[in-house]
Amino acid sequence: MINYQRYKNEIKKSIIKVVDSSSLILGPEVYQLENELSKYFKVKFAVGVNSGTDALVYSLKLIGIKPGDEVICPVFTYVGTAGAIAWLGGKPVFVDIDSKTMNIDSNSVEKLISHRTKAIIPVHIYGRPANMEKILKISRRYKLKIIEDAAQAFGAEYNSKKIGSIGHLSCLSFFPSKILGAFGDGGMVLTDNTRLAKAIKMMRIDGASKARDIYYKHEIIGTSSRLHETQAATLRVQFKYLNQNLEHRKKIAQEYNKFLKGIGDLTLPDVSQDKENKEVYNLYTIRTNSRDKLKKFLLGRKIESYILYPKPLHFLDVFKYLGYKPGDFPEAEKAANQVLSLPISPFLSLSKVRDITKLIKKFFNGKK
Repeated sequence: MINYQRYKNEIKKSIIKVVDSSSLILGPEVYQLENELSKYFKVKFAVGVNSGTDALVYSLKLIGIKPGDEVICPVFTYVGTAGAIAWLGGKPVFVDIDSKTMNIDSNSVEKLISHRTKAIIPVHIYGRPANMEKILKISRRYKLKIIEDAAQAFGAEYNSKKIGSIGHLSCLSFFPSKILGAFGDGGMVLTDNTRLAKAIKMMRIDGASKARDIYYKHEIIGTSSRLHETQAATLRVQFKYLNQNLEHRKKIAQEYNKFLKGIGDLTLPDVSQDKENKEVYNLYTIRTNSRDKLKKFLLGRKIESYILYPKPLHFLDVFKYLGYKPGDFPEAEKAANQVLSLPISPFLSLSKVRDITKLIKKFFNGKK
């Protein structure tokens, strides 16, 4: 829970309020958070569930994904994106990534569409919006559904619209490391579709239409996947400070950009030149052929960095059955060997960021 210390007192009060109320399941905190986020994203419905993965599974289920159906998604992302497809018996169809943005290569999507293709899941990796204009054109041409995986892009914008408000359904994650993070798991589905929103609300309480009916009145098959009241209360505290936190992350990214430009073989995160697009920095991810050595160097100086993701999905054992082989996705394979995410958070000072950049300069200077 990366923001806990900053908002400790407020969060404690909000949790105590929930405990004292004894309303722990689908109470006022969840409903108020859903209302606040539906307004923020300018969508009709926001439905809280247990995790970002559950949000994906529910979304895929409700657009009718069945065994044998194909869903196109990027090969360079968290396993949960493709795992949700496979969980329902669908076939993940992987796409390589754009070399600059590391998002789904929208130019490669159309040639992968078959008569079994039912949907596309663009992932806005690290907080950088994918090329939604092209993906939407393809979806309209072939009558495909779009499910946005917006887990890493809370607050980002594309063509002046919030990421999470563009697809037929969109999925959020409140995992502690996310821009808006809870004390544990949490997720949300965003949509303008009344029928789908109603179905998700039923699915999260084992198929009942109302929480009070969960012991005797079930209309569809569902599961237990509710966003907990204490998680919602925690998220509501942090949501109040979202804009200033996003701004601070942006300032950190600008400091990194300023002091790391031209250092060694570093490639810095691509920044959109379109004023209507806005990236957010869930992660600040650089690329270098010296990734492993740089990570070890920083760790030796008590600076933690992270590799997301060390393997593209087609290299994971769980997806070997799909039959992909090394070399099928060269851009993703290259990125997996180069990416390193540097520290970034709402409470990281700019002076600390400069200290980190000095260490990185020292590393590359020492290599000469």
